[in-house]
Amino acid sequence: MTDTGKSLSELRASAAQAHTDGDTKTALRAYAAYLAQVPGDARMWSNLGALHRRAHRTQIALLAHRRALALAPNDVSVMNNAANALSDVGQYDESLALRHRLLDHTPDDLNHLAMVGRCLRGKGDYAAAIRWLDAARARFPDDAELQMQLAFAQLGAGDYAQAFRNYRARWRAGELKPRDLPFPEWTGQPLDGKTIVILPEQGFGDAILFARFAAVLRGRGARVVMQVKKPLRRLFAGIDGVDAIVPDLTADMQADYWINIMDLALLHFEQDGSVPPPCRLTMPDDSSARARALLKPHAGKMRIGVVWTGSVTYKGNAFRSFSHRDYLGLAAVPGVQLFSLYKGPELAPYHADGTDSVIIDTGSSERDFADTAAMMRQLDLVITSDTATAHLAGSLGVPVWVVLHWDAFWVYRHAGTSTAWYPSMRLFRQHEPLDWDGVMADVTSAVRAQMEI
Repeated sequence: MTDTGKSLSELRASAAQAHTDGDTKTALRAYAAYLAQVPGDARMWSNLGALHRRAHRTQIALLAHRRALALAPNDVSVMNNAANALSDVGQYDESLALRHRLLDHTPDDLNHLAMVGRCLRGKGDYAAAIRWLDAARARFPDDAELQMQLAFAQLGAGDYAQAFRNYRARWRAGELKPRDLPFPEWTGQPLDGKTIVILPEQGFGDAILFARFAAVLRGRGARVVMQVKKPLRRLFAGIDGVDAIVPDLTADMQADYWINIMDLALLHFEQDGSVPPPCRLTMPDDSSARARALLKPHAGKMRIGVVWTGSVTYKGNAFRSFSHRDYLGLAAVPGVQLFSLYKGPELAPYHADGTDSVIIDTGSSERDFADTAAMMRQLDLVITSDTATAHLAGSLGVPVWVVLHWDAFWVYRHAGTSTAWYPSMRLFRQHEPLDWDGVMADVTSAVRAQMEI
């Protein structure tokens, strides 16, 4: 019997059951107690690694998976769990090796086929990812995940027309709820005298990024209506090609067709291969007055707006975001004053540790993105993680530096310091996966150099 009064078999079973039930605290205690006495159980190390991975405890997850692999290097379940964790943190070569070994066992496994393409794209080898995924889709043409991974590789490669054609698979991939509207999707029918509604998708950053494509409907004879969520409504008030902005679709709304905002990109790139400039955004006078008042006491300083995290509900946010404390080195540069443009739950630790005394909070009192935009216009520079803030600053054309993790969004690709999507943007990249210290040191050095000009 163990110190808990349970036999080892009972302790093993209770760990697995708590894990399945989502009782992380109980599962962790049970795993620790069991593995202290049975350190050679590879499956339990693998399961523990999967539990830590789900909780975004990356380092300990990898440690557990490496112990499992050392004990059972040919165990299919152990290899699969380790491949997932390694891919998460940019260890793509190790993950690929495991995926190929797994495919030797099950050559038709759709998940492994898709994840090989995912790893190749993560390495920035878009051509190899496209070749692999094209071959896989030739065998399994109806699989949505293979098509999605192909779309992302093509986006990185800049093959936008084909990419957005394949990206329509997002509605079959299980992450988005299909539309249910009383009028049909527009699929190319004549629009003379008709009303078409552009529908939002996904996050605020995507809305800002894709708003530039609304103009593609201009000249088709339609009245164009765009559904816009409240935080973006004032900002989007004057978007080119849009006749009316509405907050919601009502039961009595008179419309003939709808189209998803991201599918406007497909319509554009089928006609024109160039990336269009960002859309014109509206800056209300009261927002500009607010920004000037907040910044006035800090005249003479280099005034920099900062953001360190995006939406915590986005599943990849833990990897693309960093701590507010990572800006403290920049805050210490003489002549620099930082302003937080962030609003959200991660303000709590920023206020709790007193960082708000050196990085002034202006974001939490903003009413909407129009206030954020007006603040950006008054600042000397914006520095941000990969969030909606980056898309907003880039669309405004203000100087903006984006601090990117190792597997950046397709707009930024995997190499280079600029992007055709936002000409005013400068990109800073992690030197190694999970290393924010190096890239933040680069940012601080670049600010010092800017001040010396």
